[in-house]
Amino acid sequence: MSLALATLIHEWRRYLAAVIALAFSGLLILAQVGMFTGIVKGATATIDRSRADLMIMPPKMESLINSGSSALPRRIQPLLYMHPEVAEVASFDGDGARWTNRPEPGKKAVTTFVQVNMVDTRAGAVTLPTDYSETVRLALMEPYAIAIDRTALKRLGVKLGDAAALNGRTVRVRAILDGYPDINQASVVISRDTMRMLGMGEKSDKTGPLMVRLKDPSRTEIVRDQLNANAKGAYRAWTRPELAKANEGALMQEQIIGIFLGFSVFLGFLIGVGITSQTLRGAILANIKEFASLRALGVSMGSLRLVVVELSFWVGVVGLAATALFTFGVYLLAQSGGMPMGFPIPWVVGVAILLLTISLASGLMALGILKHSQPADLLR
Repeated sequence: MSLALATLIHEWRRYLAAVIALAFSGLLILAQVGMFTGIVKGATATIDRSRADLMIMPPKMESLINSGSSALPRRIQPLLYMHPEVAEVASFDGDGARWTNRPEPGKKAVTTFVQVNMVDTRAGAVTLPTDYSETVRLALMEPYAIAIDRTALKRLGVKLGDAAALNGRTVRVRAILDGYPDINQASVVISRDTMRMLGMGEKSDKTGPLMVRLKDPSRTEIVRDQLNANAKGAYRAWTRPELAKANEGALMQEQIIGIFLGFSVFLGFLIGVGITSQTLRGAILANIKEFASLRALGVSMGSLRLVVVELSFWVGVVGLAATALFTFGVYLLAQSGGMPMGFPIPWVVGVAILLLTISLASGLMALGILKHSQPADLLR
């Protein structure tokens, strides 16, 4: 065991403030990244958890986030069946609607606009999310039945079994979902048949983005490339992981989110450097006689500097472990509240590099303290 690591273990209390500062600096960034990514995951959960292998969208559409209309010409759907490996194609239709609850006496009336998402209720349908229970599927088969994520119940002023109105037509809450929150706008899920009865969804010669299930999912990327080659600019095929990554990237490029994350990185850097450097300086100064003793034994100043730099590195490693622990705690807290979170690997790696940089920079800033480690001071 190296001298730096032994020092950190033996005198961990002196370095605890630096570890906590690094942990909260990392948490400040990762918690926001996780929240923003979770917003995307919640809004696109119905697609992400479907049985589709491919998504078909307009050729110039780069994601589902703030990219305008995703409608396609209706003629494209039958054309996709011409590929021999396509097993099922279905449109994923959605619409907006005016929501009005039917409150009990003394309760608050809620009138707002909601996003209406559609699923096919046939067992194994390509648009039916894989985590829908049989109970939810059967409940949605009832005409005018709706399902709502539990995080939106209070927001919409309803509970299981309550009646409400969508565009003036009576609907009834027949199922409660988990893991489908929508922070920007509350959403409800209905069957394709109910959507038609409500007069929503497909209009004229346009249809929603198309979900495609293949006979052999292992050939997804090959079929994607073949469909795109045959599209002649009419559409673009995406794999679901590819589309999910594009959605996350589009959200992170939003100006306001970029400002939030940029400020968090800057603030985390300032907090980390300020507290960590002062903690390391104080800890080294407290052990200055030990460093002076090492110099008296013939250890060079360069070797002592390496000890300090290594010590700062180990502080950074422990800070990373604490960041992971705190972030996992926030993740569990969010999950218990029905809010999904996501941590893209590039952001996790970036935060790890940032924290190690902060720690090493703080160690370098503390090297000046070693000038006080004069062997002659031991005689005083």
